[in-house]
Amino acid sequence: MSSIRLQLLKWLLGPILLVNLVLAALVVGLAWTPAQVAFDQGLFDSADTLAARLAGGAAPQLPIPAADTGARDPIWFALRDAQGAHLAGAAGFPPLHPGRAAYDAEIDGEPVRVVAREIATPDGPRRLGVARPLRQRLEVRAAIVRSLTVLVALVTITLVGVVWLSVSNGLRPLARIRAELAARGPNDLAPLPAEQVPYEIAPVVTGFNELLDKVEAGSRAQRDFLADMAHQLRTPLAGMQLQLEWLGQRHAADPDTRRALEMMGLSNERMIRQVNQLLALARAREGQPTAAPAPLDLAVLVGESVQFFVEKAARKDIDIGFELDPAPVSGDAFGLRDLIDNLVDNAIRYTPTGGRVTVGCGREGQQTRFTVEDSGPGIPAARRAAVFERFVRLNDKTDGSGLGLAIVRDIASAHGAKVVVGDADDGGARIYVTFPPTV
Repeated sequence: MSSIRLQLLKWLLGPILLVNLVLAALVVGLAWTPAQVAFDQGLFDSADTLAARLAGGAAPQLPIPAADTGARDPIWFALRDAQGAHLAGAAGFPPLHPGRAAYDAEIDGEPVRVVAREIATPDGPRRLGVARPLRQRLEVRAAIVRSLTVLVALVTITLVGVVWLSVSNGLRPLARIRAELAARGPNDLAPLPAEQVPYEIAPVVTGFNELLDKVEAGSRAQRDFLADMAHQLRTPLAGMQLQLEWLGQRHAADPDTRRALEMMGLSNERMIRQVNQLLALARAREGQPTAAPAPLDLAVLVGESVQFFVEKAARKDIDIGFELDPAPVSGDAFGLRDLIDNLVDNAIRYTPTGGRVTVGCGREGQQTRFTVEDSGPGIPAARRAAVFERFVRLNDKTDGSGLGLAIVRDIASAHGAKVVVGDADDGGARIYVTFPPTV
């Protein structure tokens, strides 16, 4: 995956570093050239002074070479005739080339800079040479390079920091959009605000909002279809259940007929339950309560459904207990009833005959907790995340559609609650639903 930040930094920092290197080389050259000229001019002045003395008829008594005095920056002199014979000065002086400007040579292995002059004296034409070592000027050049290297490094670091901050600030709107999308819930398809985004990424935001609109329209159509289908099926299935019960009463004397009608009734009840779950899922998938949130008490909602739970548990000889303390929440009564029904129904459904189910609610600090605990087979830790997906069942021995916990998850999410699966004390499952503090 490519990075816009890295691409921008590469396109900006690469040319900047290249330009800095070129400028550094130019500055070194511009700084070194005057120093080189100044050193050479000193040699020219020394040579011109000696040449003037010799041209005036002075004896060829040249100064003692500074190399013989142990000076740090020695100077050598040499005087020769037109044929190159040595007359005075340093014996190991390099060849003289009066027609050339200052040039480099060596004296006893020491790199030197040499200036030569052709002189007309009373004794005839002479050649004069003056030389100094390159040691001092090399030290000056090294100092120039070191100083400019530090300067260029500081300028480069400053430019890199400025470019980095500029790129980061320029990409901040993208980071803000990414953070906003990451903070959204799975069902939040609201369009992104396009008023505060830069002009360059406005088309991207507009296109993304159009895509969100299409996804929202498709999701809404799917939910509407699911809700309409569930509503349309509930009435004929309820009528069919009444007819099956009436037929069962009419044919109670015939064991085979009664058995067949009971099986049909059970199948019809299962279908009614699945239709009701589909309708509850359609409501829960809206991602928000179906009505305006209102102050509610979970204990009251559970109490309204106690009789149904007790009767269903009695058919399996399950000991169902209720530990209900005031549990204030803010939400939608229909959605919370669906949450309660599905959790308790699942517990009764998966608890074997003669087992135990405990339903509780109350306050824990500032939060409200609803708990359903059973003595069934429990939910393995590896499957606890999967059971909240639609149509996922722990086993095929218990009838069900695998929608119950998916509905619970969506309703809890719509109410800002958190669902946690744990282990009961006797090996079954304990499911907590923790609601945020009420205002």
